Amino acid sequence: MTNYTTIAGDMWDGIAYKTLGDETYTDKIIKANPEFRRLFVFPAGIVLNIPDPEPRVAGGLPPWKRGQG
Repeated sequence: MTNYTTIAGDMWDGIAYKTLGDETYTDKIIKANPEFRRLFVFPAGIVLNIPDPEPRVAGGLPPWKRGQG
């Protein structure tokens, strides 16, 4: 887990994109920071916990390349 310090105007999806490269991680970041879940637009200076990204495997791969056997 890493930390991210907000910049005035940051929003959850933008933070997910900046820190993890994909907006789909937004819910994981919110869950890691429940005390701020009601904020939509952040002020500057809030330190958020950023969970480690989960490795992704393309869904179009055959099972033996997806780690499934």
